Amino acid sequence: MNFHDVRFPASLSFGSIGGPERRTDVVTLANGHEERNTPWAHSRRRYDAGLGLRALEDIEALIAFFEARQGQMFGFRWKDWSDYKSARATQEVAFDDQVIGMGDGAERVFQLSKTYRSGSFDYQRPIAKPVLGSVRVGVEQDPLQEGVDYQLDSAQGLITLTHPPEAGLAVKAGFEFDVPVRFDTDRIQTSVASFQAGDVPNVPVVEVRV
Repeated sequence: MNFHDVRFPASLSFGSIGGPERRTDVVTLANGHEERNTPWAHSRRRYDAGLGLRALEDIEALIAFFEARQGQMFGFRWKDWSDYKSARATQEVAFDDQVIGMGDGAERVFQLSKTYRSGSFDYQRPIAKPVLGSVRVGVEQDPLQEGVDYQLDSAQGLITLTHPPEAGLAVKAGFEFDVPVRFDTDRIQTSVASFQAGDVPNVPVVEVRV
């Protein structure tokens, strides 16, 4: 797909708002009960990059980035400051943050993922854009070394182990990650006078599947 492996300036995304959205089809039956279904296996995130602009230099950087992506044409990386690593917000990344798979004695390739839990329910989110240099991998309680014990595909978030883990052994990983997104508009309207008066432009950004 059309994707530029560059990150939107993190200093600008810091002040943005946004988060996950779901699509749920709700049908109310004649007896008042509901039937609910969703065509999406995974949530999709939306953001507004305009709220992160604080100075005229930020607008200049935004326009340059927008033009280089040709509007909606090319995707890019986005740092979601509210959810960008495998560990808790106040903790450092460690190799045993997430269980990304179980060994069966044959499989060597595992997808990075992050699990969200609430009560007895959970959701496993695939991670396709890990941040280079942040990924840590291990099997059970043993950390592994990149380049020796495993290889990382940073474009797809795939871990390829040198040797398949034995059956029943947990493959674990810790990492920081970006969200693959694109601009959700082909137009950016800015005004210096309006910006200095506190009116920021609307710059919608939406997650893309990769």
